[in-house]
Amino acid sequence: MLASRLMHLIERHGEELANGLTLKLRQSDSTSDFRKIPAEELQKTTAELYRNLGEWLLKKSEKDIEQHFVSIAQHRAAGGVRLPQFVWAVVISRNHLYQFLLGQAFADSIFELYSELELQQLLTQFFERAIYYGVVGYEGARARDRAKVTTVSARQTRRASRLRKVLSRT
Repeated sequence: MLASRLMHLIERHGEELANGLTLKLRQSDSTSDFRKIPAEELQKTTAELYRNLGEWLLKKSEKDIEQHFVSIAQHRAAGGVRLPQFVWAVVISRNHLYQFLLGQAFADSIFELYSELELQQLLTQFFERAIYYGVVGYEGARARDRAKVTTVSARQTRRASRLRKVLSRT
């Protein structure tokens, strides 16, 4: 009951939370790569997450979370955001949400306190998965980049070999 009320509260304040998070990410030296991302894009991405957090926590499957965060991580990697900064951004996101919830805490009984703790556990699991699948996404992006370099190197080697053959004939 209380967890549901808190979830709706988060979703209703999604824009406000996203604005605050966007500001934190753009101001922190530990997430300076996020300054490369247009503020509107960053705000839109975070607002969408907060607005749909209940669905992410209660309805989305592990595969959905994996696909979402692998995709976001690969997009951020392609945009020049380094992995440690991506991970730190997820940590800042979690802490920003926790600070908001602490300001809104309404546990008046042991049952309500248990509900808050249950929500906190769900959020912790969600953000841990976000970090894990984000790292998986970065690793996938790195492997693709290596494959491209290998392909280019193989082409250059073949061209050099052909050129040596042509030059040796003359």
